[in-house]
Order: sequence, then structure tokens, then C-alpha cells
Amino acid sequence: MSKIAFVFPGQGAQAVGMGRDLYESNARAKAVFDEADAALGFPLSDIIFNGPDEALKQTANTQPALLTTSVAFLEAFKEAGILPAYAAGHSLGEYSALVAAGSLGFADAVRTVRARGEFMEQAVPGGQGAMAAVLGAERGPLADLCASISAEGRPVELANVNCPGQIVVSGSAEGVAAAVERVKEAGAKRAIPLEVSGPFHSSLMKPAAARLAEVLEQVEIKDAQYPVVANVNAAAVQAAGDIRRLLVEQVYSPVLWEDTVRMLIAEGVDTFVEIGSGTVLAGLIKKTDRGARVIGVNSADSLAAAIQELA
Repeated sequence: MSKIAFVFPGQGAQAVGMGRDLYESNARAKAVFDEADAALGFPLSDIIFNGPDEALKQTANTQPALLTTSVAFLEAFKEAGILPAYAAGHSLGEYSALVAAGSLGFADAVRTVRARGEFMEQAVPGGQGAMAAVLGAERGPLADLCASISAEGRPVELANVNCPGQIVVSGSAEGVAAAVERVKEAGAKRAIPLEVSGPFHSSLMKPAAARLAEVLEQVEIKDAQYPVVANVNAAAVQAAGDIRRLLVEQVYSPVLWEDTVRMLIAEGVDTFVEIGSGTVLAGLIKKTDRGARVIGVNSADSLAAAIQELA
């Protein structure tokens, strides 16, 4: 019997037009997009389906847009009655996982991630923070390198441990620039600056985390119906109190995605169902374990194919 994990993408997976085919063909999915528009008080679905790309890329729009698209596919997929043993999501995707596991209501989640996106954009003035993807570096030496640069008063930290050989660093613009310069000397293949609006998942995000904590205090969070693997510690959580605390810590802590995938495989998961826009997670999962089976649910056609494969 196959052991399934539902996994949900985070920022960077968005694309104008995502979910439109499902919106037009599935009543349950359409209801999700309509609920998002009503919860936010503006037509988010119009930005999702029609763009422009600049509007969709704004963090305060990207986050609720990806959540809405993932949950729309999830609702349509639920019709098949396939249940996972675990759920997990990459950064923002953790909110989709918590909606899937019944811990967060969708309307609350979409309003919360809209606020989260705003807080993250506002935490650090434009141009003062940065992120870069480092390819071909080992986690330990890269963390040491970041610590030495941070000790010079230019903070930079590991932000996303995505898969073997792919780690994102985040922090002050000066710190990230220094890291990009020095990682090659330390044996990395290359370092690529990322187009982002802030130094996400670094300690510079603590002001955003404090504001998010106030919002989350007002949100009903229930115990999850099945375990959700948290980004902060790559451990399964179900208790509402733990979920609330970890969502706050997640804003300024590294996303331990490689560890999450390894933990799920160690728990016997052999099938990952990636639900939402794109195929980013499929690539990261395959780079972590070549033998992992990943099924994508990101269009009406792939939804039907996934249901047929898993039924």
C-alpha cells in the first residue's frame, strides 16, 4: 500500500493563468477562487488569471494567489477521496498544507498570508536586503562562511536548504554580496542573486514575524487531522499551539526542505503529490532521492491523470 504525502509549493512557483482551466471546469475549485476574492475584498482571481505579471509578483499578492491555487486543486482532488499520511509545504506552502490538514480555515489562511506578504515586504527597506542561490556548496561550510561574514556586521544566513547542492542565503545586501563573492573560493559551482523583495527567512524578518504573531493570535487554529511537517525543524506537528508558534518562527528561520523530504521518506512515504502551480518541488524531491515518486497536480489534465494513477 502506497504511503502518500501532499506537498505544496511556495513563492516562485506562481504563473499568470495558473488554475484557470480548473476554475472553468470544476465547481469546487471555482468556489475556492470566489471565496478568496470575498475574503480579501478585491478580485485576486483576476490578478491570478490575467496578471499583469508585475502585480502577481508582488509578495502581498503572490502569497494568497499561490495558496488559493493550491487549495483549489486540493478541493478538486479531494473528490477522489485520496488521503495522505502527511502534508508539507515550502515556506508559504506550509499554509496550504495546514488548510489541507484541517488546521486552518481557508478564508483565515488567505487573509493571513496576504498580511504575511505585506509584513515581509515592509520589514526591510528596499535595496537593503537580498537573497542568492548557491549551487554546489555543502551546508556546514556555507553556514560557517555566513557566520564569519555576519560577525563582520554584514548579516547573512542560510534561508532555504532545498536539496543537495542547492541552498539559498539571505540577509543584508552587503552580507549576501560578500557571500556570493566568497562561496566560489570555498568550492561552490556558482551563486546566483535572486529577484526578491526582501531577505526572507533571515533574522532581518523578525519585525515581520512579530506583526504576524499578532495576526495569528486572532486566527482559529485547530489540531491538524494528520501530521504536517514544519519547515523550521522538519518534524511532524499536529498540536494547534505548536503550529501557531512554528508559523511565527518560520518567517525568520531557514526552510529545511531537504530535511523534510528525507524525514518523510524515512517515515515510509513513497509517493509525493505536488499540488499547485509548477513543478519546483518535484525537482527538489528528485534531487534529494532519485527513487521518489512525484505526481504533479497543476492543471485539469494532470488532476485527472493523478486521480487515475492513485485510485
